[in-house]
Amino acid sequence: MTLRTVCSPEGNVCAFLNTTESLPFFTNDTKSGRTFPQTEMRKCMKKNRLEFRYYEMPAEEYVLAKLGTGWEQEYGVSEEPGLLHFHNYLEIGWCYHGHGTLSFADRQLRYGDAMFTLIPKNVPHTTNSDPGNICKWEFLFIDLDAFVNRELSDWRIRPEELLKRIEGEGILLRQSEHPRLAALLQMIFSECRDESPYYKDALKGYLRVLVIELLRRSSAFPVEEGQRRFNGYISTALQYIATHYAEDIHVSDIAANSGLSESHFRRLFEESTNMKPVDYLNMIRVNKACELMCSEEAPMSEIGQSVGFQTTSSFNRNFKALTNITPLQWKMREMRDGIGLKNYDISAKRGWEALTRKNATKKSDETEELL
Repeated sequence: MTLRTVCSPEGNVCAFLNTTESLPFFTNDTKSGRTFPQTEMRKCMKKNRLEFRYYEMPAEEYVLAKLGTGWEQEYGVSEEPGLLHFHNYLEIGWCYHGHGTLSFADRQLRYGDAMFTLIPKNVPHTTNSDPGNICKWEFLFIDLDAFVNRELSDWRIRPEELLKRIEGEGILLRQSEHPRLAALLQMIFSECRDESPYYKDALKGYLRVLVIELLRRSSAFPVEEGQRRFNGYISTALQYIATHYAEDIHVSDIAANSGLSESHFRRLFEESTNMKPVDYLNMIRVNKACELMCSEEAPMSEIGQSVGFQTTSSFNRNFKALTNITPLQWKMREMRDGIGLKNYDISAKRGWEALTRKNATKKSDETEELL
């Protein structure tokens, strides 16, 4: 399993985890038109393979909007069958028109016109249009963790308890059946689209109302204790890494916090996410290092240590493995060109916006074949 970099056309922190060596039943040759035998397909789907699609939130903001004509397409046409993915933020999706299937690990739901989704971070899912059906979606990715901890720290409910209450399963709702929540979400979409004066302040106000609506919903529809949401062990591990990445932690520490032996944890993590635990940890550390280099004037050695790398050499080695350049080179290019993080890949899989380019490439290849 190796990590290689690709570029997202819309400037998100995106990366591709090359796992072809662990997926012998799938081919990457899109020109061959090879069909997959049902026996091979079943073997692959039994693994319940997941991909982590990481988005970069703009500094000091809580909402990342994906809007416009680029999201009118046939969803899932270029995806591997049965492949689910999860994100690092709450995903809100709005289907303006089109029909298809929204799949979770344990259920499938039919979507159509004027429906919307709320999918918490770390919840595996995928969206597939009906064959030949062009669907128009728009998406919001919301950093609820940062918003609750920074903006709602004075609430009577502690931030960690508040987040625990509002995080549940992914849901699909009709606008006609939930008009108040639908109207609130449309206001958030409108603010992101128009960017009128003080829209960032308006978004904070709408997010406060959204948190209240999610609290009300969690009280009305409590999640059953035995309900399967992602993999409990992996979810615990991701949260532990997010909290302790800057410390001198090892895979054994993450496994112990998850209540598993190290060998069992490694196997479970790789089977569930197609990433080694140490690859994921280093990915988070490098991403945080990029953020610090954009905002602080500190020596590379200090930045590396502040995100959990114990030596400058390990910082340089792991940074270059993900970005193909050293931290100092990255910093110099950032100062010269203002490229930010958008040209480097710090996660396991490119975000949704890359599907448009992927489909375009596939069509171009097919045209070349005809010529």
